[in-house]
Parts: sequence; structure tokens; C-alpha cells
Amino acid sequence: MPLDFDALSNWDFEEIEQTLTERDTILYALGLGFGEDPTDKKELAYVYEDGLKAVPAMAVTLGYPGFWLRDPKTGVNWQQVLHGEQWLDIYKPLPTHGRIVGRSKIDFIADKGEGKGAVIYQSRDIIDADSGEKLARVAMSAFCRGDGGFGGENQAGPAPAVLPDRAPDHICDIDTLPRQALIYRLSGDFNPLHADPDVARSAGFDRPILHGLATYGLAARAILKSVLDYDAARLVGLDVRFSAPVYPGETVRFEIWEEDGEARFRASVPARDVVVLNNGVARFA
Repeated sequence: MPLDFDALSNWDFEEIEQTLTERDTILYALGLGFGEDPTDKKELAYVYEDGLKAVPAMAVTLGYPGFWLRDPKTGVNWQQVLHGEQWLDIYKPLPTHGRIVGRSKIDFIADKGEGKGAVIYQSRDIIDADSGEKLARVAMSAFCRGDGGFGGENQAGPAPAVLPDRAPDHICDIDTLPRQALIYRLSGDFNPLHADPDVARSAGFDRPILHGLATYGLAARAILKSVLDYDAARLVGLDVRFSAPVYPGETVRFEIWEEDGEARFRASVPARDVVVLNNGVARFA
């Protein structure tokens, strides 16, 4: 069954209401490795209820509609779907608990051509259910490797950020755990690609890979640590392009450039000499 352009373009997302708890906030941070040094009080603030802070990147998990591309009515070969890009704008510091509403929509679908895949661009407003205030806007692209050539337009997405042509101002290495994906998935992304070895092999990977959004969350951790002294309120935007997957247990190296009140960055796995995140930009209040 080919990708169904009309069905996807008009996909009717249910409004998701979520009760966010401090446990959820802590579990998300643990899924990114916060608390690696439990005596570091600045990191501890993200995993301990006394003075708890929310990692700004947690917005990408809130009001999440689930892995909806697995629905047969989409016509998408879901086992061939990879996360392409992620964008985030934060309008207010995220709460550590409360009632959250997520409203998702399809922005557009780009046809890269037969054998070249398709890209689905979607976005979601994150809203405080009690006040009605918009907390954040989350957007992403899903690269559907097996679904190009359906006759749609090859519409371009947002232009990626350009990295400076000089040595980075900061280098931050973050070690991941072999079980990292099994922890991170408890924040709501239960795609079996990240847990089931058979599904991972059927998609062309040696073993389950880390969620793209977990690697994205590591970027937020690296920025908070290296540039912002763990001040979550200052991080108001985070955009990346995914280049390659991370395998749980690998060390991820972040190269960070401070430029005009923001930071540009990329991430790599030195052991495999591969870039995993590219064209990254973090925006500051």
C-alpha cells in the first residue's frame, strides 16, 4: 500500500490531554543521563523533587500523539521511518507538573521522488490546560525512506543553521548507557525500533538504536552544562538535523560555538567517526 497523501495531509489528530507529574519530569531527565554525578547540585535539580526544574527539551514529549505513522491507513512503511529534523520554540519555562494539552497537525509533505523517500513535516502546540497559555511549539520532520514517488511536490523545509568555520568554544562529551533507550522510551515513545532487536535488524540496524529525541535531549543537556550553567529558563529554542543514529552505550561528543547570543553545535560519536546531529542551534533568552 503506497503512502496516502490525502489521508496524511488531512490526518485528524485527537487533542491529547496529559497530566504531567514530577515523576514524569524526573524520569525524562534520567533518560538523558542527568544525575550522572549525584553530588552535583546543579544537575541534581533536574532529578530531585526538592527544587525540581524541567529540562526545556522535555517539551518534545508533552502532548505526544504516539507513533501514529504505524497506523496502516497512512500507507507509510513505518519500519523505514527516521527522524529527520527537530525544531522547538519555548514561550514560557516548562512546569514540572500540571495538566498539558497537545494539539498536532500536518504542515506539509515533500515527495523526494521514486527511491528517494518522502518527508512529513508536522507541528504541535503545547498548552497549559488550566491557563490556556501556549508553553511551546514543537515541530519535526519524519523521513519516510520507503515512500517517495507518490506524485507530490518536493517542497523544501526550513534552511538549516550554518556552523562557524573555526574551532569550537566548548567540547562536551556525554556517555550513554547500554540501557539508555529502554529508560528514555518510558517518556512516551514506544517505537519498537529502540527496544526490539528483531525490529531493529529488519530496519537495517545491528541492534536497537537510541531515540533521535534522546540524542536531541543530550544536546539540551550539553548546552545547559557548557553554556548556561544549568539555567533552564534561558534556553528558549533548540533546532537540530539528525545525521546518523546513536547506539546506546556510545559516547557522544558535542562541539559548541557561541555566536551572537545563541549557540551553534553538532554532535558526533568519536568511536565510529560519525556525525549524529548537525546544523544545531540553541536560542537564549
